[in-house]
Amino acid sequence: MAETALTPHPGRKIFGLHSNVFFLGLTSLLNDFSSELIFTLLPLFITNILGASTMVVGFIGGFSGSADALFRIISGWYSDKIGNRKTFAVAGYALSAVVKPFMYIAASWGLVTGIRITDRIGKGIRNAPRDALLADSLASHERGRGFGIQRAMDTSGAVIGLAVAALIIYLVQGSDITLELPTFRWMVIVGVIPGMIGTLVILFLVHEEKKQKTAAAQAGTANKITKGLSSNFKIYLVILGIFTLGNTSDFFVILRAQNLGNSLVYIALILVMFNIIYALAAVPAGIVSDKIGRRRLIILGWLVYAAVYVGFALARTPWHVWALFAAYGIYYALVEGVSRAFVTDLVPADRRGTAFGWYYGVLSISLLPASLIAGWMWNQVSPASTFYFGAALSFLAALGIWLLIKEDKIKT
Repeated sequence: MAETALTPHPGRKIFGLHSNVFFLGLTSLLNDFSSELIFTLLPLFITNILGASTMVVGFIGGFSGSADALFRIISGWYSDKIGNRKTFAVAGYALSAVVKPFMYIAASWGLVTGIRITDRIGKGIRNAPRDALLADSLASHERGRGFGIQRAMDTSGAVIGLAVAALIIYLVQGSDITLELPTFRWMVIVGVIPGMIGTLVILFLVHEEKKQKTAAAQAGTANKITKGLSSNFKIYLVILGIFTLGNTSDFFVILRAQNLGNSLVYIALILVMFNIIYALAAVPAGIVSDKIGRRRLIILGWLVYAAVYVGFALARTPWHVWALFAAYGIYYALVEGVSRAFVTDLVPADRRGTAFGWYYGVLSISLLPASLIAGWMWNQVSPASTFYFGAALSFLAALGIWLLIKEDKIKT
């Protein structure tokens, strides 16, 4: 898709790219440090401490993940309409940072749901404008690398957060299998600090150039939330929705790790390993996508996902989980940053905010039924059935993108 509105400013560069790429990545690193420390073990907090069922885990994971859908769509569209991305990004990070400390006093799954929903609304407000701002700072031949760097830094924050979580677990309760309340509260205390710092980084160090009224706004299409989006992009959204129906909340892979007998410290270390692999592979995957195209890597990533989910279904011993999470990190590296770069390939520059809003909106809307289905299958059929279902839909989505979206029809 031809560039129609913005050209990256040739100012100060870090890692050979616009400084915004680094500072947006640093913001993501600090926020993910905070979120991983507080929310990654949330399914264990819900089941081990609050005594709720996996159906409740599915509800909280799915409902909180879907509650922000409208915010994602509207914030992306409105950032196109007014030509301002940064304000939404700062507001979203600030909201998440403010609500996280309340997890310290959470004593019921209803309160946990409210806190998690508010945190996700913050994510909904910020993600589409943030990614559009990132795309605005990159030339077309840099997108894969730029989004790869942002995802690698984001995931490095997860590595740090989970390593700190493992240390807290070891110091407070040793090698126990179940999570205890004092341990979780220490995670909250430590986790709120980097989230606050991350908000300050984007507020003071990320710079958005003032833009003239965009072509979309001048033509009136910015007022129409679906106008100016290519048919390829709309097909991709449908396929993405199919994939996400089987892409349950990661709450369930964490429960599977515990279900197979891994201690709490081991689960934290498994997640550290997963995120290290993800961080190390994200930038090379982005660079490869710049050379051979995003579509092929997304197909490969979804096939890896299907294989991993079959593996989770068949797993019988704790060590299987380590190998599966290693492969799961490869899937994330192949798809997460690349899929965002793919969105920018499919739409005009002045509709990027709207496009990312729809992209994140589809992910969010699909997550609720996906998690409810997963929770029901886990309880009523078997834990393995949850993963067989996800693998089947992932394979179907990979087939769909291969047949319905042709690389030679995408102009960057």
